[in-house]
Amino acid sequence: MTTSPILQTDQLFERFQALDRFLTQHQPLWRPRPFTHLRLAWEDEHPALSHWLRQRTLEQAESPDTPEAPPPFPQLAAEAAQLSAVGELPDAGLHPAGHRLDVGVPGRKWQQIEAFSRRLAFNQPAQHWLDWCSGKGHLGRRLLQTGQQLTCLEYDAELVGAGKALSEHHHLPATHVHQDVMAADSARHLDGDKSAVALHACGDLHVRLLQLASQQGCRQIAVAPCCYNRIQGKAYQPLSSAARASALALTQEDLGLPLSEAVTSSLRTRRQRDSSMARRLGFDLLQRQQRGIDDYLPTPSLPVSWLTKSFEQYCHDLAELKQVTLSGDPDWTALEAAGWQRLAQVRNLELVRNLFRRPLEMWLVLDRALFLQEQGYAVRVGVFCDYPLTPRNLLLLGERGTAPQRG
Repeated sequence: MTTSPILQTDQLFERFQALDRFLTQHQPLWRPRPFTHLRLAWEDEHPALSHWLRQRTLEQAESPDTPEAPPPFPQLAAEAAQLSAVGELPDAGLHPAGHRLDVGVPGRKWQQIEAFSRRLAFNQPAQHWLDWCSGKGHLGRRLLQTGQQLTCLEYDAELVGAGKALSEHHHLPATHVHQDVMAADSARHLDGDKSAVALHACGDLHVRLLQLASQQGCRQIAVAPCCYNRIQGKAYQPLSSAARASALALTQEDLGLPLSEAVTSSLRTRRQRDSSMARRLGFDLLQRQQRGIDDYLPTPSLPVSWLTKSFEQYCHDLAELKQVTLSGDPDWTALEAAGWQRLAQVRNLELVRNLFRRPLEMWLVLDRALFLQEQGYAVRVGVFCDYPLTPRNLLLLGERGTAPQRG
């Protein structure tokens, strides 16, 4: 775990502004996706870095070590790490889990629940937990202590039924409600007695909680955000006045950047992903030649079974799907090899873009934190577990208090 301090009320705005300057200044480095461009505009400005990245292998791209990278890579990496640094929230202590409470919960998910639950240090003890997008309610049940109540809100009726059965089995005072949290009537479940929690509610779902919980005066809020790109619109809607004043206008595609790492993928999954991407990149070269248009052509997600086809058959079938007419006698062997070569280059060029993953995630989380601060909450931001357990390890804690407001 990191030894950096957690971010508290008076530090949020200053860190946000520093992140905002960094991200705004370096947009040409992180906005264009190497996968869709044969060459990136920044490569002309940094030819030594471009050359160094393009001659590296696919295996080297997978390694975190880049000690000999030319400027400005080391400087950007250091600044990104400094701006993203945030400490571990203190362990609040937690009563031991009830007998067999973790039965039926995948091991990694249970570890995340345990880590999240241990960080909920509030000045006042919770009276009534509200588990937002609760699934079967595993998180809420883990938090529940003697004298407390629990309400679980979930959209999937099957999960509501399963959660209700589990809570009854453990004789717990829990109410499981079939509720679309995006619907207008979801606000009725939130009030000043509630302590609202959400572990990895996606995009609009956790934003909705922050907005409604603060409107309805919930005394405490704990959110570990996830999937920032799961939004209904194509453009990001800033929450805080600081983010609204920013020159940064984020697209839905930009919001996917923090989620683009694969920490827990198996070797087999990674090999399938590599083969799929290499074939797409080979087909991309083919379609540019055949259409006479030097632009990326988006292709749909394809079943894994497509990887069993020959490369030639794959390209013919994908061309038919995309209504691209193939003519002449393409050199399939050369195209397939070029796809793998491009994959190595793409992965290495992405190392530059990846430097901005965590800073952008911090920017998004601090936008949420500053929004809560503006609603009168004392706010803390820190990590609740180590990165390998989940990359989405940032936790936002808000408690009704006398936090100074920022305009």
